[in-house]
Amino acid sequence: MFSREDVEHISTLCRIGISEKDIEPYRIQLSHILNQFEVLQELDTENIEPTTNPVSVGTVMRDDEVQGSLTKEDVLHNAPVRDGDYFRIKVVLEE
Repeated sequence: MFSREDVEHISTLCRIGISEKDIEPYRIQLSHILNQFEVLQELDTENIEPTTNPVSVGTVMRDDEVQGSLTKEDVLHNAPVRDGDYFRIKVVLEE
């Protein structure tokens, strides 16, 4: 489907360099992707209701609803190194 010139043109539009040895693998991969879209176009979607998202989406963080949280022990349970009620980590910034 895609020609060598198509791949070179796309790489120019994307402003990426492409070597001679990479042109053929990219041509094959881009053609495969385009073929997958053609398969999707064959599906009958006449009776499918339009939607913006296939699954129900809700706000994960809501400050107007009180929700339970983990206990301090649950949070620290998998700490690699624990120092009392804190995580012990390597020094990040030294003075």
